Amino acid sequence: MTAPNPAGGGPEPRLRPTRPATLVIASLAAAAVAWLLISRFYGDFPRLPWLPTATLAALAVLEGYAAINTRARIERRPGQDPVNPLVVARFVVLAKASSLVGSIFAGFYAGLVVWLAIERTRAATNDLPAAIAGLVAGLALIAAALWLERSCRVPEPPAREREPDAEQR
Repeated sequence: MTAPNPAGGGPEPRLRPTRPATLVIASLAAAAVAWLLISRFYGDFPRLPWLPTATLAALAVLEGYAAINTRARIERRPGQDPVNPLVVARFVVLAKASSLVGSIFAGFYAGLVVWLAIERTRAATNDLPAAIAGLVAGLALIAAALWLERSCRVPEPPAREREPDAEQR
């Protein structure tokens, strides 16, 4: 995870793209926890709330907007101000955290959806729409976060600006 520091002062930290395996493992672990909790304590909880779903959906929309805006500013499209590199770094951290949070929520809601779909009670039927909406919002947050992370990448330089050695490799 670290690269040699050209200044010679020890390793330089590197931020790598989010790996899908990390998100899948987090989702599966959250789904297992949800299944265990709901199978043991269902009926002791109140109805599933809609606020987490609305929050996840709002975050997904905001991060999608940030992805569009940031990509346009990085590419210096006409009418766009240049982007501050520190803002881009903060967006990358936000995107990495959001993709993990989205995968945990999506996994949790997926565990709830499966259990509620199998359970044939009126309460389970009433809670199923909130669980499905939570799953969709969690997946939307993952997609928006990964899009924002990808939008923060530095674009490749045009072919005419590359070093002659790079074209021969």
